[in-house]
Amino acid sequence: PVTPASRSAAKATSTPSPSWAFSESFVADDDTMRLARAASRQLALTSASQGVTSTLTFLAKLVHARAVVEIGTGAGVSGLALIRGMAPDGILTGIDLENEHQVAARQIFAAEGVPTRRVRLIAGSALNVLPKLSDGAYDLVVVDGDPLEFVEYVAQAQRLLRSGGVLVLHHALWKGLIADEANEDDETLIIRESLQAVQEMDDFTATLLPVGDGLLVAVKA
Repeated sequence: PVTPASRSAAKATSTPSPSWAFSESFVADDDTMRLARAASRQLALTSASQGVTSTLTFLAKLVHARAVVEIGTGAGVSGLALIRGMAPDGILTGIDLENEHQVAARQIFAAEGVPTRRVRLIAGSALNVLPKLSDGAYDLVVVDGDPLEFVEYVAQAQRLLRSGGVLVLHHALWKGLIADEANEDDETLIIRESLQAVQEMDDFTATLLPVGDGLLVAVKA
């Protein structure tokens, strides 16, 4: 089970160290990624950090991903990172409540030269869409949606992933608050619960990476 660190430890990690900053910028953004980040800012969205996007590309390539689900499309920052690591014929399924976000994401994918057949963007509630997707059909499920629904997303990911598939939970450290045992905000409590749920699932082997706002990465047996 998850055992939050002391409040003093949380405060100690609130200021990024030079090593953390160096690792975050180790893989530099290119022009298209900078365009995606600019689109995110225009929509008042917080985009995945450079460390997170480079990790997503790495993971997609590591598992030779051909079928990926992303919960929370945003303006296409993380989707672009995923596509860059996926197989050339891979298909990204993105789910987002806001159609405006997906319009921006489509523009980013077009700027990258991604064929439209490789991206399936669905506007709607993830909890309505996910049950309609096929069991065991996906190589990678990336969660970056509503924190209050993370536990349900984890349950859906367990069903959707093939053996050897990978679950990624973004914001797993939630603004540094997960490690603060005194913090009992709704988002913090639900994310803690989702981390514990993954830990307790026999068919997941997980690790927690201090990348960006935190990435829980778990491989399905």
